Amino acid sequence: MEKRELGRSGIMVSPFCLGGNVFGWTIDEKQSFEVLDAYVDSGLEFIDTADVYSKWKSGNVGGESETIIGNWLKQSGKRDKVIIATKVGKPMIAGKGLSRSYITKAVEDSLKRLQTDYIDLYQSHDDDKNTPLEETLATFTDLIKQGKVRAVGASNYDAARLTEALEVSKANGLAYYETLQPEYNLYDRKGYETELEPLCVKNNIGVITFYSLASGFLTGKYRSDADLSKSPRGSGVKKYFDIRGSKILAALDKVAAQYQTTPASVAIAWVIARPGITAPIASATSVGQLHDTTQAVKLKLDAEAIALLNEASEY
Repeated sequence: MEKRELGRSGIMVSPFCLGGNVFGWTIDEKQSFEVLDAYVDSGLEFIDTADVYSKWKSGNVGGESETIIGNWLKQSGKRDKVIIATKVGKPMIAGKGLSRSYITKAVEDSLKRLQTDYIDLYQSHDDDKNTPLEETLATFTDLIKQGKVRAVGASNYDAARLTEALEVSKANGLAYYETLQPEYNLYDRKGYETELEPLCVKNNIGVITFYSLASGFLTGKYRSDADLSKSPRGSGVKKYFDIRGSKILAALDKVAAQYQTTPASVAIAWVIARPGITAPIASATSVGQLHDTTQAVKLKLDAEAIALLNEASEY
């Protein structure tokens, strides 16, 4: 299977990343273990989570996803078979932000929950304008030297701030953000493509996209208001119910029929084919759903199919 490098880190991953946001939210530990086992058994290895997942569920405090992954790693013994990416910075009981003191505590909490002694990719979950970039990047540099983190990345940074971070790293000999995690999918294209894409391609920054299926809209299971109750995530899909959204679904249906696959796998394959993309993130709440999306790794869309999807999703 094709492997792509996370920036210039030397860490190679398959062009698909399993989203851990559903672990401890819409699926419990047993179901999560089934998905994780099936994922690794299929030959894939890249898993993305965050300390804050899934704090938003009633009764949760954050850390549930990392805890489930950690329990799975312990039970399965598969730590050497996976690349684990997690994040720091969103509000937790212990604090928030990207200061030295908070990152130093948060990384130990994540390592404990994950039941591992190193994190492959540690990402700033949000920009922290109240902490100097030098402080954040120096802290990450120390974690890499200590062997607790292999590489670092950024999530939710705009082009100006990412540029500034790269300049600070270069000027001070500090660790670089090797990856960026932006929102990007067939519907949500403009924000990434206009400024972030050229910046990432120019600087060889690996791009790991979130909401790669637009909260499930691009799977095709949400086509009317009546469909919104199909899952807890349905409420976030209604914004896609417009003329452009309908055009995109029609194009996905056409290409999926041509390749005898699902709209979800076509939507993911379109992201994989975009220059500069390392791996789109998509979650799965069942082994069947996982198969629908991961088959995108083997799906090579021809130029005509990509052009059709590009035209339908023009912004």
